[in-house]
Amino acid sequence: MTITVLDSYTATRAILTAPLADRPELLRRMLEPTAGMYRYFPGTPDLVQLHHMGSGFRVDREVDGALAGLEALHDARAWDRIEAAMNAALTVQLNATPDIQVPDIKVMIVLGDHTDAHFIDVGLGMSGNGGISGYVWLAFWPSPENLARLESAAVHELNHNLRYSNVRWDPNTVTVGEHVVSEGLADAFARHLYGDLGYTRIGVPSLLDDAVYDKVIGGLGVRGMQNFAAYVFGDAIATRFGGTPVGLPTGAGYAAGNRLVDAYLAATGKQAPDALLVDAAAVIEVATKDR
Repeated sequence: MTITVLDSYTATRAILTAPLADRPELLRRMLEPTAGMYRYFPGTPDLVQLHHMGSGFRVDREVDGALAGLEALHDARAWDRIEAAMNAALTVQLNATPDIQVPDIKVMIVLGDHTDAHFIDVGLGMSGNGGISGYVWLAFWPSPENLARLESAAVHELNHNLRYSNVRWDPNTVTVGEHVVSEGLADAFARHLYGDLGYTRIGVPSLLDDAVYDKVIGGLGVRGMQNFAAYVFGDAIATRFGGTPVGLPTGAGYAAGNRLVDAYLAATGKQAPDALLVDAAAVIEVATKDR
């Protein structure tokens, strides 16, 4: 079991300094090692298109400041810090759950597109995906707030990867409850290691909002990934990717997930690493038993 942080810095620098016409193919080559992330997509997805959809740096036009953003990530030692953090976090997790299945994991760090207002203003310049066993994808624009959270963002996604290397996720039957609890577990693990930096930034504004919490709790039984993005990510992000708004702010599910998991951990006396594989229904039952 190895964690390999791919050298996307060298590849991205070569892309951003190449003639514009050559950049899509160079990007495709950079992304190819993580193409397995999309193994459940129908057909053969276009890696460059998916990169742009995920707010990765543009290769279809010149963008002022992109190269400077890349160098800021490099100067902050993003690649080294993330590799060290993920390996240390894996050790912590294995000490708590030594019998789990751990895949070899490839990690792709991507420079985010700072010209994408949605990514910067709604997503706060960072995004991640660790739910497909064996792959972690992280996108950052190097604001001071995000540079401070490189490690915590990485171990959040590692937590997802380890959970869903051992717990089955069926896109057709999975519930809002499973996804919300998983975000709470991942944040709790990141907070176990990094304190308040472990909170996913988009969820922080709603942490104490009881109305948001109640609305998310009311949707925990909704099934099917196509039906519940707004409950987890909020209306703005759901709408961006074709989902249906339900009247929730950005990061609502993260805020609710933290509250559910914290209540569960407090009631059971467990620490976050102990709860990696806990059944979401058990978390919800314990956390909401007095409602």
